[in-house]
Amino acid sequence: MSLEEKIRTLRQLKERVRMGGGPERIARHHEQNKLSARERVDRILDPGSFVEINALGDLEFSLDKPYGFGDGIVTGHGKIDGRQVCIFSQDATIKGGSVGAVHRYKIAHIIDTALMMRVPIVALNDSAGERIVRETHISVGSNFYSFSRASGIIPQISAILGNCAGNAVYGAALTDFIFMVDGISRMTITGPRVVKEVTGEDISLEELGGARVHARISGCCDFRCKSEEECFQSMRKLIGFLPSSCEEHPPRTPMRDEPDRDVQGIEEILPVESRKIYDMHLIIEKIVDMGDFLEVKREWAQNLITGFARFDGYPVGIIANQPRILGGSITVDSSDKSARFIRFCDSFNIPIVFLMDVPGYFPGREQEYAGIIRHGAKVLYAISEATTPIVSVIIRKAYGGGVTAMGGHLALGVDRIISWPTGEIAVMSPEAAVEILFREDIRKSQDPPARRAELIREYEERFYTPYYGAGALRIHDVIEPADTRRMLIKTLELLRGKKTDKKIHGNIPL
Repeated sequence: MSLEEKIRTLRQLKERVRMGGGPERIARHHEQNKLSARERVDRILDPGSFVEINALGDLEFSLDKPYGFGDGIVTGHGKIDGRQVCIFSQDATIKGGSVGAVHRYKIAHIIDTALMMRVPIVALNDSAGERIVRETHISVGSNFYSFSRASGIIPQISAILGNCAGNAVYGAALTDFIFMVDGISRMTITGPRVVKEVTGEDISLEELGGARVHARISGCCDFRCKSEEECFQSMRKLIGFLPSSCEEHPPRTPMRDEPDRDVQGIEEILPVESRKIYDMHLIIEKIVDMGDFLEVKREWAQNLITGFARFDGYPVGIIANQPRILGGSITVDSSDKSARFIRFCDSFNIPIVFLMDVPGYFPGREQEYAGIIRHGAKVLYAISEATTPIVSVIIRKAYGGGVTAMGGHLALGVDRIISWPTGEIAVMSPEAAVEILFREDIRKSQDPPARRAELIREYEERFYTPYYGAGALRIHDVIEPADTRRMLIKTLELLRGKKTDKKIHGNIPL
C-alpha cells in the first residue's frame, strides 16, 4: 500500500471516528434536542482549538469497523477565550456512553493531564454509568481518584447532559460546579425501576433526578439552564472568573465601569423600617461592575446568595443574606452552600465579599434535629481556614452567631469589616434583649406596653448603631451607602498584596 493510500485510509478512518455511533444514532440524539459529543465540544471551545487524543482507543478496534470508535468518550484539550482547558465529552451514541476500561482510562488520563498542566478540566457527562459487561482484564484509572487529587488545585466544571447515573454522577459531584439543562439532564443513583422494586413508589426519571429537582431541592445542581447552548455559554462565563490553577490569581477583565463612581439610588433599596424585607440582589447589582453577577445555586437555600462578580475588573466571590427568604437567617442548607463556596474561593485566590443583613440562625426543632450545629461549624471552619482576602459589609442586621457566619468577626481572620450607618450589631434583637434585661421593670410599670416600647427605643439608640461597634474596634469604618463600591475597590486593591502561608486544600463536597 502506497503512502497516498495509507493517508486516504487514515482520513476515512478519522471521518468514521468523528461520526460517533453513526448517523442514525446521532439523528436520534438530535430528535431529543441533544447535541452529539463532538458537537458539544465544538460549542464550548474556541473555534478550531480542539485537539483530540486517544480517539482510536478501543478494545474492539478494527479498520473494518463502520462506527463506534473511542469507547463512548471524546477527550482532548482546547481553549476557552484563548485559555487552555482539558475536556472530555461522553458519547451516548456508543454503548450508551457507558463506562468500560478504555473509557475509564481516557477520563482519568485527561483529568491527570489537566492537573499536570495546571489548567481547568471541563466534563460533559452523558452516561448511564458502569458498563454491565466489564472488560475485567484491564483495570486502569479512576475518575473519582483523579477528580479528588485535582480538587482545589485546578477548577473542575461539569455538565449533566443526558440520563446519567452511577459513575457519571459521582464523578460530577466531586467537581466544583455542576450545570444541568431542563428537559435533557437527569442524574440519579438508582433509577425509577429500582425505586419501584424497593419502595413500591411510582416516580418518573424527571421527578426523581431532573434539573429542577437538583437545582431547587437537593442542591446538587449549581446552574440550571434552558438549553445546551445557554449551558455552554454559562460555563464559558464561569471559567472567565477563575484562574487556571491555585498557583495563579484570577484574571482581570476591565468592564468599562468607573471605579470611583457613587452608587446612585442604593439608599432607596433599603426600607426605613428595619423589619421590612428587600431584595439583596438589587444592592449587589448596584455595586459590582456593570451590574454583572453570576449567581451560584440560585434556586437552593435562597436565604443566602452566592456568586461571582467583578470590582474594577477583578473577580470576587460574593456571599450575601437575602432578607426576602426566612429574613436572611442561617440554616443547615445555607451553611453548606456558604462553606463550600468559601473553600472554593479560597482555593483559587478569589477575594470574598460578605454583604450582611442577618438576624441569626433560623430557630426551631427542625433545624436543630437536622444538625445546624454541625453544619454551621463548617462555615466557621471555612472562614478560619481561608487565607484569601475577606471583606464584610454590614448593611443592616448583624445579630448573634449569624455575624460570625457572615464574616463579621475579626478574630476569624477577616481582613476588613465596614458598616453602613444602618448597621445594627448586637447579640440579639432589641425586643428580645429588652425582654430579658428589663422584664421586672416592664412588669411593675403602670403601662407595660408603653414602658416596653420606651426601653426598646432607648436600647436601640444606645447599642444598635455601628458607632458602638466602631468604638469597640469591632469594625473598621462606617461609610455612606453610596461609597460602598469605591471603598470595596480601594480595600481590595490593598488586600491583593496580602501575604500568608497559603494552606492548600481540596474542595470536598459539603
